Formats: sequence, structure tokens, C-alpha cells
Amino acid sequence: TPILATKLFVPPPRPKVVPRPRLIARLNEGLHGKLTLISAPAGFGKTTLVSEWLASGERPVAWLSLDEGDSDPARFLAYL
Repeated sequence: TPILATKLFVPPPRPKVVPRPRLIARLNEGLHGKLTLISAPAGFGKTTLVSEWLASGERPVAWLSLDEGDSDPARFLAYL
């Protein structure tokens, strides 16, 4: 299965986003730990929040957009 490069790019921040300084602060606090998990149903703004947070600072990042097909261990590991 070919690697889709689009799954590896951080989505750009959206224009006219409602600022969420409390959530951005929580993500910054998470930099002191080993893992930060963001969990919410589809459409609740997880991707928007993280892309906004990443655009606000200079930090190394890896991005992988997952879908149903990535539940196959071989496919997931190929992308990872």
C-alpha cells in the first residue's frame, strides 16, 4: 500500500478561529509530561485546536492522520 503524504502534514490553522487560551495553556502544560491525550467526539475541534497550538510556537512535531484502515497493524506501523 502506498504511503499517502497528505496523512503526514499538519493542517494549517483556520482563519477566524475562536481563540481558546485555556485549552492552549493546558496543551503547554502537557509539554512537561511524556504524553498528552486529546479525546473528544468527531467535530469537536481537536484538529483545529492542535493546529492552532502548533502554529503558536516553535517545537518539533510529527503528525499522522488516522482513519479506519489504519487499524491494520502493518499499515499503521508503515506510517509510524
